[in-house]
Amino acid sequence: MNSYSLTHLKELEAESIFTIREVAAQFENPVLLFSGGKDSIVCFHLATKAFWPAPVPFPLMHIDTGHNFKETIDFRDQLIKKTGARLVIASVQEAIDQGKVTEEKGINASRNGLQTTALLDGISEHKFDCAMGGARRDEEKARAKERFFSHRDEFGQWDPKNQRPELWNIFNGKKKSGEHFRVFPISNWTEMDIWQYILHEKIELPSLYFSHQREVFERDGTLLAKTEFIQLKDSEICENKTIRFRTIGDATCTGAIASNAASIDDIIQEVATTRITERGGRADDKRSEAAMEDRKKEGYF
Repeated sequence: MNSYSLTHLKELEAESIFTIREVAAQFENPVLLFSGGKDSIVCFHLATKAFWPAPVPFPLMHIDTGHNFKETIDFRDQLIKKTGARLVIASVQEAIDQGKVTEEKGINASRNGLQTTALLDGISEHKFDCAMGGARRDEEKARAKERFFSHRDEFGQWDPKNQRPELWNIFNGKKKSGEHFRVFPISNWTEMDIWQYILHEKIELPSLYFSHQREVFERDGTLLAKTEFIQLKDSEICENKTIRFRTIGDATCTGAIASNAASIDDIIQEVATTRITERGGRADDKRSEAAMEDRKKEGYF
């Protein structure tokens, strides 16, 4: 990695650490949302550096759909055991059992959209006044509209037309009772920045990100993994292919890509040459032109 890349990464790291420390200074009870994906793992790594040698002063919260890849949950539990971090789990299954949400039915059913209720319930139950996470502006057009500090009203909703200015990195975390903020410490990072930082910092990741053999099938141009959570159409045939995942989420809507990238160096080369966006394989983003923005307005991260 050349000196320019290292300087660029150090600038991004410093900006993110500054943001995380601002959260700790301005809010009484923050939390870091943790999906087990590379971006939330990088955020936790940055938080660790921000407060070292003291422990990270806030818990991690996982929004558990119940339809996770086993590798993701195994990695999450190993990380918690290794670091001693506090973990809070907000369960979509509990929201279903309590009648707060209705599970989708049919071939394309997914619990991904049901995460919003579990997230807002988790924030309310634990009285979190700020939820940080690994969303980046380069991922998706709705996320490109976000500030670092993003205000949410008492219903957890987001108004993209009513955001506060952030001149000279001055963040305004003032809020009324019942309101909270979402904060995005790695807003200015790109997918390539993330992978170069992971390589430089030697950050461990779930095996899903690396090339492996898995049974998959194609649906609407997306390769989906065969799992007990997905009902196959009669016309869909599973094949054993060499694949990896660029993003990790609910197994029902997270698409894979055909890939032989077995190392971080290989992935960096692959990302540098691809013409497909990182979330191009996410079936949940394809439900409508404004799918992500609609979910975010309702309280989705």
